[in-house]
Amino acid sequence: MPEPVSVPHILVVDDDTEVRYSLNRVLTSQHYRVEEAPSGEAGVAAVKKQPPDVVLLDNRMTGMTGLETLQHIRAANPKQLVILMTAYGTAQTAIEAMKFGAFDYVVKPFDPPKLIALVESALRTQADIRSAGGVQPVINSEDHKEGIVGTSGPMQQVFKVIGQVAASDVTVMITGESGTGKELVARSIHRHSHRSAKPFVAVNCSAIPENLIESELFGHERGAFTGATAQRLGKFEVCDGGTIFLDEIGDMTPPTQTKILRVLQEGEIQRVGGSETIKVNVRVIAATNKDLEALVKDKEFREDLYYRLNVVRLRLPPLRERVEDVPQIVDYFIQSMAKAKKTRARRVSPEALAILCRHNWPGNVRELENTIYRSAVIVQGDAILPKDLPDEIRQGGEGASLAGLETLFDQLYAQLKVTNPGDMLGAVKAALESRAAAHAKPFEPAPVIVAKGKKPAAKRK
Repeated sequence: MPEPVSVPHILVVDDDTEVRYSLNRVLTSQHYRVEEAPSGEAGVAAVKKQPPDVVLLDNRMTGMTGLETLQHIRAANPKQLVILMTAYGTAQTAIEAMKFGAFDYVVKPFDPPKLIALVESALRTQADIRSAGGVQPVINSEDHKEGIVGTSGPMQQVFKVIGQVAASDVTVMITGESGTGKELVARSIHRHSHRSAKPFVAVNCSAIPENLIESELFGHERGAFTGATAQRLGKFEVCDGGTIFLDEIGDMTPPTQTKILRVLQEGEIQRVGGSETIKVNVRVIAATNKDLEALVKDKEFREDLYYRLNVVRLRLPPLRERVEDVPQIVDYFIQSMAKAKKTRARRVSPEALAILCRHNWPGNVRELENTIYRSAVIVQGDAILPKDLPDEIRQGGEGASLAGLETLFDQLYAQLKVTNPGDMLGAVKAALESRAAAHAKPFEPAPVIVAKGKKPAAKRK
């Protein structure tokens, strides 16, 4: 007789009866065996009793939170694959979920085909894990405020990579245009690593004169050169046990490249003018906005150093590739500046936000931050209006036609339906709905699984 076909076993952990009901219907339609748990505690007990193939776990629950439940599940069964479900796709949630060992996470509301595809991916991975014999254990650490804002697809991928690499000492190469926030990402990796209690030191390799870069990085002995009147520790010694962030690594001189390679290979340095070999334990994170492959090809950057630095590559998308994040970033800057710099602005008008979203932002997030700060300083009321924006921003955005903005408005509307983080975004949502009604183009979101507090998609029989 042929062997019976094994039916995938899915555990749904959520304290909302309606959400569990909706998920049960979707999953059983794919012939999965579905088990339900109404709390994190019950979910952990179910995993201990009979480990399922995949766990779908809500984040915000009474009692144990999803992240707490995730840690207990992974402690009980390190091989267990868990998909975290959250209504708030923040950087903190994304990074913590991946750091604590989640297979992936989804932001509510989500449509059934995407959820089913994710579950199928987890099932395939589970089969691979069983044949390979295991997964890496989870490392816990304290929560940290990231300062990285964005819920777009490209930024969610960035958060996932941060969570995946933070627990190890792997060397990371961060690429991206100037102003995309490479140092913020490097600091986030450090904060979530086991080195977080040790120093984080950032060095801009392009800002230090060529004759001083080696002294800056490795230190010098007294009398090593004119003006060296005392011994000085370099950045590598200062951050021993911590993380050094080498920004604009592509501008580093060939002699310094050779010494950096030695640090990576041997874990040791020599001060300028000294003969003593000094052991250092430093994690290196590098960043560049240049094409290192082209520099290697032109013999301007050492190939062996390139491969040492490029173990994990993390690309930060330019702001123009994640325009749906602009409302959240704007709100973040306005609130931060109001608190720290006593600016009067507390919000931005929908018309001004539309102009900001239309701009191409060649200077990326840094340019957007400077624009918001300048506007928040000169604003006359508590809202940034189009007239408060710099001329070059306003003139480009005000000329945008409805046809040119239509796709952007659709993206913003979809994003607001998911996150709805504040009054400012609520105002934009209202403006977009009004524009849609005026042009007889009603928005019809795809079918979604209900989030908490909503009615189920179909009545129970």
